[in-house]
Amino acid sequence: RNRESAEKIKSLMFTFDDLAKVDAAGVQVILRQVEKDQLAMALKGGSDDVKDLFFGNMSERAGKMMKEDMEAMGAVRLRDVDEAQSAIVQVAKALADAGEIVIAVGGEDDEFVY
Repeated sequence: RNRESAEKIKSLMFTFDDLAKVDAAGVQVILRQVEKDQLAMALKGGSDDVKDLFFGNMSERAGKMMKEDMEAMGAVRLRDVDEAQSAIVQVAKALADAGEIVIAVGGEDDEFVY
């Protein structure tokens, strides 16, 4: 019973850095659904894994523009980064609930066989 509760809590605690577990096709769906300025703010405080994943799924030109936008922001408030990340996580959760993307949260049930 405690294991079930722990798993449920873990699934509710999905964070921005967990987006690193989304496949390339899923990232591209997310990119089409979020505001670019919001994404830039969120990535500014994201892990290198998440940044690499998103930039790797953008065209070279779009990635360059996004990086320039992030640099132009200068210092930003952590609260603003958290709000942007939270908004993108909500979009990702909604897309996952709708079956449009797959988020591998770990565990044997989420393993893929190719």
